Amino acid sequence: MKPQLTRRKFLQTSATFAGLTLVVSSTPFGYSILNAQEAKKEAAILNPNLWIEIKPDNTINIFINKSEMGQGVCTSLPMIVAEELDADWKQIRFMQAPAEEQYGDPNWGNMHLTGGSTSVRNMYEPLRKLGAAARAMLVQAAARTWNVPVGECTASESKVLHKKSGRTALYGELSKKASGFPVPQTVTLKKETQFKIIGQPLARLDIPSKVEGKALFGIDTFVPDMLYAAVARPPAFGAKPLSYDKDAAMKVPGAQQVLAIDRGIAVCGSTLSDAWKARDALQVKWDKGIQPDLDNQTLEKSFIDALKQDGVIAKNTGDAKKGLSESAKVLESTYYLPYLAHIAMEPMNCVVDVRKDQCEIWSPTQYQTGNMAMAAKITGLKPEQIKIHTTYLGGGFGRRAFSDFLEEALEISKAAGKPVKLIWTREDDIKNDFYRPGNACVIRGGLDRLGNLTSWSQRIACQSVFAGFMPQMIQNGVDPQAVEGIADMDYEIPNLLVEYVMVQNPVPIGFWRSVGNSENAFTKETFIDELAMTVHEDPVEFRLKLLKNNPSGQRVLETAAEKAGWLASKIGQGQGVAYHSCFGTEVAEVAEVSIEKKTGTVKVHRVVCAIDCGPYVNPAIIKANVTGAIIMGLSAALKEEVTFSKGGVASANFYNYQELRMDQVPAIEVHIVKGKKTMGGVGEPGLPPIAPAVANAVYRAVKTRIRRLPMTPATVLDAIKKL
Repeated sequence: MKPQLTRRKFLQTSATFAGLTLVVSSTPFGYSILNAQEAKKEAAILNPNLWIEIKPDNTINIFINKSEMGQGVCTSLPMIVAEELDADWKQIRFMQAPAEEQYGDPNWGNMHLTGGSTSVRNMYEPLRKLGAAARAMLVQAAARTWNVPVGECTASESKVLHKKSGRTALYGELSKKASGFPVPQTVTLKKETQFKIIGQPLARLDIPSKVEGKALFGIDTFVPDMLYAAVARPPAFGAKPLSYDKDAAMKVPGAQQVLAIDRGIAVCGSTLSDAWKARDALQVKWDKGIQPDLDNQTLEKSFIDALKQDGVIAKNTGDAKKGLSESAKVLESTYYLPYLAHIAMEPMNCVVDVRKDQCEIWSPTQYQTGNMAMAAKITGLKPEQIKIHTTYLGGGFGRRAFSDFLEEALEISKAAGKPVKLIWTREDDIKNDFYRPGNACVIRGGLDRLGNLTSWSQRIACQSVFAGFMPQMIQNGVDPQAVEGIADMDYEIPNLLVEYVMVQNPVPIGFWRSVGNSENAFTKETFIDELAMTVHEDPVEFRLKLLKNNPSGQRVLETAAEKAGWLASKIGQGQGVAYHSCFGTEVAEVAEVSIEKKTGTVKVHRVVCAIDCGPYVNPAIIKANVTGAIIMGLSAALKEEVTFSKGGVASANFYNYQELRMDQVPAIEVHIVKGKKTMGGVGEPGLPPIAPAVANAVYRAVKTRIRRLPMTPATVLDAIKKL
């Protein structure tokens, strides 16, 4: 990744720059495209936020305003520009855009945030227009140079051609002349049939530097005169320090400073090892915290008790209560899902240098806008005095949308008067996460005499993610992410009632890949399967009837079933299916599993996935994202659970927070289905269906229902014993 170019520096240098530089601006009337000179003139009223540079040497720099955390935006976003620009892909380069409002996402009010499977969706239109405008200007420059009509010139592979005379000119040769032309505000975009780059499985631009060890993640950042920092944090939620041994910590060789900060006691050292040793020497004594008796049992009881309360209505179609009372058959099931940690490969870290008149930050972050606000609050500086360098992220999954680790580093650097590198240990990371919330729900489903699903009532008890992050998103007491995937389910059910009970407890929670869908898809799809079995109907056919007016949903179900050889599994194995729609994308998955009845161990042999995300940019990136989502979802389904004790988190590392190992990953097939006309997201939708697909496969193998996660051997054995 190349160094950032600040907006101020860019505008200063663009006056003497010999090539073509364009910016997209968000206005109340839509997108406006300007060259660098126009951008300077209009900067007071417009918000330039996306840049493209076409240099005289024919290389093309495209500025990326999204964080690269493995999902491939440093390739997919440049592909969009390159397609409309008719660029030579070998000449494309990318740079991380400055974390300033002017470069933010125009669909999110110029905010810098990477999440919600929105990067390509949000940037698709402005980037296409940007590329098309640049192409038009380059073609015009060539036509003027040759004194021929513009209509006789065509662009291809970073050059303009005049077929009648056989003349060609490289974009780099034309860039200076093109920069003097007015930027067209109305451009003609290509038809899908004309695409040469979009839709191709091009190799990712960020992979070579990562393979060669040259890519810079947050943890790879070093600055002169830097101290290392470690923080002793409370073992129980809300606990305060009663005492600590500062003198013992300062006696550790290399220890530099001991500082009290809002989130604990910080120690600075000359090396990371020095800081960690000094932290251990502090021997901090803490009080018992907010809720000393909090553990797994008290937490689960609080969720189950919450289900006895009346919830706030999130969705009410028809009359579910009446429909259930008139049903020929009524099923009821209760589910419980645990808290989960993010366990990103790269633990939380950042480098911060707070000075009197400026602040510089190097951070693997998903939320630069939040980082900027946090830095301004703690330092007292103005946004223009704060510079954020967005590094590569070693995994995000929603965890790096929070700024707690940056808050610590800012306080430490400000107090220490030096640059500080803060690195969390794996134990720090697991014990101080913003967890996927626990979730309990009770579902009642009503079937008529013909086996048709006519009524569905579901009460969900869950903490609110938005309450602590974006409280304005809560409407009438309902957190939309707590009920997503249920209140907006695609299945056509005449009578649907969805209630939400907001659970209150001190466990910090946050966005976890696919958020509420990761939990609600499990409860919905296992219950749907149970309903199908009750009326002795094929689970695929049962779902297809409920999707009769959703051809995209039907196609992915049929494709997954066909490619998996539905119900043709080997002796001793079972197949299970699940379907879910989220982030504008339809996904169906079939899992093939076997169960060791003596131990209760579930082995997943194969997963077949069909996805319809509408128009897409790079099929290889889609398959990689979906494969990763399936593996992460499978790990949560079979292994993961945060354990609590004495008012805090007992889980510490991978010895007591289990995750899927490499040799436990099944064969995974991803099939892209073309059907939807609107573009959906890709990073998250592959995760929700895998847990229910596996649970449904377990039922077909051993005729036992799994209604709680994870599906550990103990959980499966317990379910088998209850048969």
